[in-house]
Amino acid sequence: MSESTTSAWVAPATDEPDPVIEAYKQEVDRTLLRANLARTVDERIRNLVRLQRFAEHARQAGRHLR
Repeated sequence: MSESTTSAWVAPATDEPDPVIEAYKQEVDRTLLRANLARTVDERIRNLVRLQRFAEHARQAGRHLR
């Protein structure tokens, strides 16, 4: 195996936070991420299936309006 495939994560060169990442973190509601991670895998999959169904209904409605 090559070195790039064996190391999934590379440590940053400094301990200073990346300004780009810090800017994006301001816009992310981490409470939603934590709430989703508190769900079981089964609950997450069910939510994903519901989202996919909703997206398909929205696409069909959009096509119907054209």
